Amino acid sequence: MITAGAVCSPSRSALITGMHAVSINCHNQFPNRKAVLPSEIQPLPELMRAVGYYVANTGGVKMKGPFYTGYNFEHDPAKMYDGFDWSGRKEGQPFFAQVHLTYTHRPFVRDPLRPVNPDRVSVPLCYPNHPMVRKDWAMYLETMQLLDKEVGEILNRLKQDGLDKNTVVFFFGDHGHPHIRGKQFLYEGGVNAPLIVSGPGISVAKEISNRLISNIDIAATTLALAGANVPSNMQGRDFLAKESIPNQYVYAARDRCDETLDRIRMIRTEDFKLIRNYFPDLPYTQFNAYKKTQYPILTLMRVLYEKGKLSPEQARFMADTRPEYELYYLPNDPYELKNLANDSNYASKFSELKNALEDWTSRIDKGPYPEAAEEVEFAKAKMKKSYETHMHKIGLDP
Repeated sequence: MITAGAVCSPSRSALITGMHAVSINCHNQFPNRKAVLPSEIQPLPELMRAVGYYVANTGGVKMKGPFYTGYNFEHDPAKMYDGFDWSGRKEGQPFFAQVHLTYTHRPFVRDPLRPVNPDRVSVPLCYPNHPMVRKDWAMYLETMQLLDKEVGEILNRLKQDGLDKNTVVFFFGDHGHPHIRGKQFLYEGGVNAPLIVSGPGISVAKEISNRLISNIDIAATTLALAGANVPSNMQGRDFLAKESIPNQYVYAARDRCDETLDRIRMIRTEDFKLIRNYFPDLPYTQFNAYKKTQYPILTLMRVLYEKGKLSPEQARFMADTRPEYELYYLPNDPYELKNLANDSNYASKFSELKNALEDWTSRIDKGPYPEAAEEVEFAKAKMKKSYETHMHKIGLDP
C-alpha cells in the first residue's frame, strides 16, 4: 500500500477522510491552526456512526483513552467516537474500532526475549554497511517484534469476545519506516507501508496482491463493507469490490515536516515512480530537529560523507542540491538509486508520468502555498525548544 503522505498527521488525515491531504489543506505536519473541513466532507468515524456502528478509538492494546486526535483538521471527538473499547456497544450492535499502536515509532525498544543480532542484519544499499547502522536496524526489528506481539493481543481479544469470525481486520502503517531515507520522503521507504486485510469473505488465506492501493482507499472500502454509501466526492475507492478497476497511478505528497519546509510530489505505477522536488536548490537533509536527535545514522552519514566514505549512491542523498525530477524503475532498482529522468531510453515513460502528475496536481493539489508565516514560525519555535531540551538532557550545548 502507498500512503498519501510520508509523515503521520497528513497521512492519517488522508486516511480518515478518504481524501488526499493536499486537497483539504491538511498537508503540513501538525499545524498550529487546523483546517476546517468543507461541510460535505465527513471523517470515516462519523460516517460509520451514521449507519449505526459503535465507534471506538483507543491509544493501544489496553483499550483506554485518550482518543487519538492527531489529525490536521478541526474535529469534535464526541461526534466521531462513542468510547475507547468496543465492549461499550449495545448488544448486537456492529462496531468500528481504531486501535493506534505506537510501535515502530522511534525511539526503538529492545525485545529482551528475542534479541536480533546486528551482525546478521542486512541493510538497504542506500545506507552504509556500518556497525552503527546494523545496530539501529536490529533495534528497529526488535521493536517490530513487540508490535507483532501487540497485534496478537488484539486478535486474541477479538477471539475471547467471540468476534473473530465476523470481524474484518485491517492492519497497516500510516507511512513508511522510521529511517533517514524513509519517513518524510517519497521513496519506497517513506510511503510503501504494510497492508493486511483479514476477515469473512475477504480473500483466500495468505493471498498476496501487488495491486496499487492508496491508504485513501481504506475509508471507501470500510464503508462498502459496512453496506454504507461511499460519498461521491471521496477520492478513495473500494479496492475489494468485485468490479473494482485497479489504480493505474497512486500519488503521495510531502510538505512541511516539523519546522522543515519542503514540497515534493510523487506518482507511482506498478513498476515506475516519478518524484518532483519543487526546491532542487535545497538539500534533502535540511536541518530537522526531530531527525537530528532521533536518527543517529543521519549524523554518521554526514561524517562519512565529509570524509568521502559513502558510495556515490549514498552520497547523493547528503549533497547540497538535488534533481528536480527523479525517475526509477522499481523492479531493477528497489532502493531507488539510479535516476532515469534524463535517460533517453525512458523519455516516453518520463513524459507520461510527468503529464499525469501535472494533471493530478492541477485537480487535487489545492493547498495554500506558501504556508502562512505564523504557522512556520510556530513550528520553528516548537522544534527549537524541543531540540534544546533534548541537547541539554544529554549534556550538550545546542
